[in-house]
Amino acid sequence: MTTNNQIPKLRFSEFFDAWENKKIEDLLQIKYGKDQKQVICDNGKYPILGTGGEMGRTNSFLFDKPSVLIGRKGTIDKPKYMDTPFWTVDTLFYTDIFQNTFPKWLFYKFETINWYLYNEASGVPSLSGSTIYKIPVNIPSLPEQTKIATFLTAVDEKLTQLKRKKELLSQYKNGIMQQIFSQKLRFKDDNGNDFEDWEEKKLGEVSDVRDGTHDSQKYIEKGYPFITSKNLLKNGNIDFENVSYISEKDYKKINERSKVNINDILFGMIGTIGNPVLVKNDGFAIKNVALIKEKKGLLNIYLIHFLKGGSITQQFFEQNTGGTQKFLSLSVVRSLLINLPCLSEQTKIANFLSALDEKISNAENKITKLEQWKKGLLQSMFC
Repeated sequence: MTTNNQIPKLRFSEFFDAWENKKIEDLLQIKYGKDQKQVICDNGKYPILGTGGEMGRTNSFLFDKPSVLIGRKGTIDKPKYMDTPFWTVDTLFYTDIFQNTFPKWLFYKFETINWYLYNEASGVPSLSGSTIYKIPVNIPSLPEQTKIATFLTAVDEKLTQLKRKKELLSQYKNGIMQQIFSQKLRFKDDNGNDFEDWEEKKLGEVSDVRDGTHDSQKYIEKGYPFITSKNLLKNGNIDFENVSYISEKDYKKINERSKVNINDILFGMIGTIGNPVLVKNDGFAIKNVALIKEKKGLLNIYLIHFLKGGSITQQFFEQNTGGTQKFLSLSVVRSLLINLPCLSEQTKIANFLSALDEKISNAENKITKLEQWKKGLLQSMFC
């Protein structure tokens, strides 16, 4: 229950006045987007926006002043700020903001609102202008709005820089992997000499390739994690949060033929194909997941990078034997072709690419921490 005057938990020291309780209708006018079919063009100056993002370009615009955009249907919980001319379709409201409200502050305020509390549909989420107008908001003076918005904009700019850094590192890694595994780029040995030529081998010739159980298991509330392809993540980690659990008896039975050890490699064979993971901790069982154990001649620290490359990805999908559901048989996995350098070059390649992975991971961690910090700021700086 709101009162007439509110004070946030976290505040700039020069401000003391209580915030005033109002409704959104006191701050802005809601306007409706329009059909884009008559204005869309390939080389337009202005974006056409929907709830999912940019839908095309146009040389016309509906609005050319700062505005906060709100989803009318579909994605209703992702407000967007625009300060350049734009066009919106009819699933996205745009707003004409009144003079005594700072538009960027209003955007951050809208980020704190649980829009699904005001959802008006049982199917596709929907909002109406009349409902939005009645939502209560607490608003500070214009100078305090401006200071809050300026501060949070600086946080967003830092986030954008970190995301761009991560994107550039990922693009660089993908490009360098293509050059390395196509052998356009070769490493030298410690004396500056060329390494010997690479060989092409089937994976089953140079690695111990198995798979997990294919049997159905009885799940229990607590026990040993039971990993399937859905738990292998694109970032190279295993999702242990969204797992089922099996008994110790079932765990030991499965591990008689497919025990997972640290530094083994897993990748999905059914449903989600690929997403190779180098195992960092054990104590779980697997189902419908390929298990690759290291043998002499092929290091898993090299193989994990090769399995993420474009060549092996193409082989995955060329060999996909499923209809509606994607599927790779164990024999197909064992037949995957691997470009095999000598062990010393494998180590150099693995160390180089792992160092890039560490930089990308560090950028991801910084992004996550900054996003969490911003979330805390939003909770504390608004009331």
